[in-house]
Amino acid sequence: QVQLVESGGGLVQAGGSLRLSCATSGRTSRRYTMGWFRQAPGAEREFVAVISWSGSTTRYAGSVQGRFTVSRDNARNTVYLQMNSLKPDDTAVYYCAVDERFGPPTTIVNEYEHWGQGTQVTVTS
Repeated sequence: QVQLVESGGGLVQAGGSLRLSCATSGRTSRRYTMGWFRQAPGAEREFVAVISWSGSTTRYAGSVQGRFTVSRDNARNTVYLQMNSLKPDDTAVYYCAVDERFGPPTTIVNEYEHWGQGTQVTVTS
């Protein structure tokens, strides 16, 4: 059983920063990709960022490119999402997820097998 726990969400003014963390525990079958997604009220869950096991490959949604940075510390089983220059449109519940498939990092929600419970990020104008 793989467990993921997000932390670091909160309330911030536009232009501010937050750093989300996602700690994983349990046994995964292989070196896994980690993704960040978000879901605003009434909206579909959408891709934000992804990082490969080694950290050498990252991808970002266009809406966060240049503002968000994903990183990971495999020794600590933790993935991070540094969010800078936050905007009200970034308000959502943010989720981390594990993809155990063999292959390149994916941005597709349904290809992730394990999910955290989410952490709320609220950006005020």
